[in-house]
Amino acid sequence: MGENSRAKKAFLIDMDGVLLFGERAIPGAREFIESLKAGGYKFLILTNNSRYTPFDLMHRMQRAGIAVEAKDFYSSAMATAHFVSSQKPRGSAFVLGGTGLYQALMEVGYSFTDYRPDFVILGEMESYPYDGIVRACQLIMAGASFIATNPDPTGPGTSGIVPACGAVAALIERATGATPYFVGKPNPLILRLALRYLGEHSENAVMIGDRMDTDIRVGLESGLETILVLTGVTKREDVARFPYKPHRVVESLKEIAL
Repeated sequence: MGENSRAKKAFLIDMDGVLLFGERAIPGAREFIESLKAGGYKFLILTNNSRYTPFDLMHRMQRAGIAVEAKDFYSSAMATAHFVSSQKPRGSAFVLGGTGLYQALMEVGYSFTDYRPDFVILGEMESYPYDGIVRACQLIMAGASFIATNPDPTGPGTSGIVPACGAVAALIERATGATPYFVGKPNPLILRLALRYLGEHSENAVMIGDRMDTDIRVGLESGLETILVLTGVTKREDVARFPYKPHRVVESLKEIAL
């Protein structure tokens, strides 16, 4: 890509495995964000992790030495709240998730209940309560629609790979026979909502991520340029296993010149 076309690009950047690993900044992440800001590039940190609020995410990044603002984040929790609100305005939900998901749903006027909710909504949590999973299954079998914020089966943690929302969603699906609707990556819906939030178009945007099955897939299906970084869960030899390829593969953000 030439310099003139690069100057027009906006960036959607995955967080875990690209900018952070656990609570540590990945080498080159701080400098990359500083380069975006200094160059006047539009960017959003687009995360499938629905557990945290934008302010939580901002503080998490700042603790790692990366200066960003709350407005620089768009999460699967925000996209999920937008989606269910568009389907049933001011509805009700039984929620298994973190503060970020609850806050996003509250902001669109949703109420929380375990009695005949419109939706059962599953997001990321530090620890999933077994009685909550049982109740979610009962409500889904009684007719509540099953929504999950993201399909990631695992994610990076401070001590290694940990189970994530997609793994718990599979448990509930197996118990109920109900397939969840996943709002987050690789659903192109989250990219369309993020680009609208940013005020940009797909042809002027780049998706940077560490997962072939979510970040790269959603970028390709949404018409964005895609860059895979190898600082997260994907190794270079893994790329050949997929029927689609990113536009570029780099070791880290250090290799992306603006």
